[in-house]
Amino acid sequence: MLHQPQDLGLADFIIHDLDAIMAEWEAFAATQLPAAEGMSSLALRDHAPAILLTVARDLKTQQTQLQQADKSKGLAPVSPGAPQTAAQTHAVLRARHGFDINQLVAEYRALRASVLRRWLAVVPLERPQVEEVMRFNEAIDQAVAESVAHFHAQVEFSRNLVLAMLGHDMRTPLGNIFMTATYLHRLQAGEQVTTAAARLMRSGESLRALIDDLTTFGRTSLGLGLSLACAPIDLAPRAADEVEQLRGAHPGRHIELSISGDTHGHWDGVRLQQLLRNLVSNAIRYGSRDAPVQVVLDGRDPQLVLRVDNRGEPADAQALARLFGPLERGSAPQEGGEGRESLGLGLYIVREIAQAHGGEVTVRCDGDLTAFTVRLPRGEPGTPAAADTAG
Repeated sequence: MLHQPQDLGLADFIIHDLDAIMAEWEAFAATQLPAAEGMSSLALRDHAPAILLTVARDLKTQQTQLQQADKSKGLAPVSPGAPQTAAQTHAVLRARHGFDINQLVAEYRALRASVLRRWLAVVPLERPQVEEVMRFNEAIDQAVAESVAHFHAQVEFSRNLVLAMLGHDMRTPLGNIFMTATYLHRLQAGEQVTTAAARLMRSGESLRALIDDLTTFGRTSLGLGLSLACAPIDLAPRAADEVEQLRGAHPGRHIELSISGDTHGHWDGVRLQQLLRNLVSNAIRYGSRDAPVQVVLDGRDPQLVLRVDNRGEPADAQALARLFGPLERGSAPQEGGEGRESLGLGLYIVREIAQAHGGEVTVRCDGDLTAFTVRLPRGEPGTPAAADTAG
């Protein structure tokens, strides 16, 4: 005999109404931006049905008051060697999609409210305590939200402060390494010493690029913004110099540079070299070894256009949506690809530098071609793009 919803206890109601509950879950999960942007319906629902069915089974299982109390504190017993629960797997997948702890907890709060609201709408409960139970849950939810938000903010601040200090303090010993390597290279003390010194200098350059990214990330994460030292410059010789350094660091790769039009503007040249370095390093890491990396500097329009193209396996739509987020990396370098070690900060910093100059960066995939395009206002003195944005 089929039961009507109003005849069901909460556990049976969850099973009966699972599809509708999941539709509400998906709709709420889709609002958790920017992490949820571009996620499919299946990815948004993730392990939610399994989580809710686990809850329903728990409600049907007889438990002592002590067992219930332990469970309310997150102390339910776990069997040794037991596989990950649906809730644990959900947490891992949400983290990989870029959700933060506030968004993860919000999903559970919204799920609990959705289930209870739908159940009480069809089940005629007459106990006056029901309203009190609902008000209690709401108050607990608010307290959890406030605590988690402040906890998360404090943890993030402390972590980013350590990263910023680490990046700053590593510059002095790195400078000593460069000085020693340069001295050894100039000694001309034989081919082996010269080769070793050149290798040391290339490794030092890769390390310096990582430190630059780490320091920049630390500043932006702490809300300090990018410290721009804008001045009238010609970007062409700076781009040529950066490309020449990248060629030296990657002797097995072909990097082409094309320059046209007026390349003058009011910019921070050091930051734009960092931007170019990150784009080319990304192209080398994920592009095909057999195809050249193409760098185009086009000054024929009112805005300067900088484009870096590479050929190889294109990123999928979900990966493209998250590409400029911090700590995001491609799934794997292209076969034969190379490049400096990646913290997953390179493209995030590209975006931050472009936006600090009043510009933007976009990416498109066309077959095996991946093209990153940066558009920069020329930022004549007195315009916002030309101002020093140091925090």
